[in-house]
Amino acid sequence: MKRWLAEVGAQRIDQMIDPELTFQMAVEDYRRQGYSDKWINERMRSIEMRKELTDEWKRSGVTEQKDFAVLTNVLTQAWSGMTTGEYKRHKGLTKENLRDNMTNIELALNTLAEVATTELSRQRNPQGMDESKQAAKAGGKVAKNAREDLERQLGRSVISSERASDHIRPIERGEAKELPFEDENK
Repeated sequence: MKRWLAEVGAQRIDQMIDPELTFQMAVEDYRRQGYSDKWINERMRSIEMRKELTDEWKRSGVTEQKDFAVLTNVLTQAWSGMTTGEYKRHKGLTKENLRDNMTNIELALNTLAEVATTELSRQRNPQGMDESKQAAKAGGKVAKNAREDLERQLGRSVISSERASDHIRPIERGEAKELPFEDENK
């Protein structure tokens, strides 16, 4: 146990010295869980965009974790029609991370909502929670419009109840498969 704790501590110190190691570790963790490289790349971009959004919210005076959660709910509901809690229930999730269980399309739409919110917030320069909520609603609406347009063209909903854990398997033979519900021919 002491040896393991020492190794974990050493890893954490290495990550503090070189933060890129944290991202590399996350990529390897996702690979071990069976996610495809395509999905992992999209997820890593979404993490970067989320960080930009939370930095923007901090700049506008939002600092409490509960306020970030409220703004995330506003944003998610604006583009998907569900709060994050409702979305997690829709997917049958309990403690799992919602974004880690989104399809590529869902993840792209969520990222679009976050990027749009960030840009709108920068332009509008909101001060505080109420003004930040308005920017989050507007950014979410951008992604909602894109979602609805795509759904009209596909003839089906892109909001899926499928969970990633239903379709991924740990990589034992070095192969990662795309999630079945990401088939573009459907």
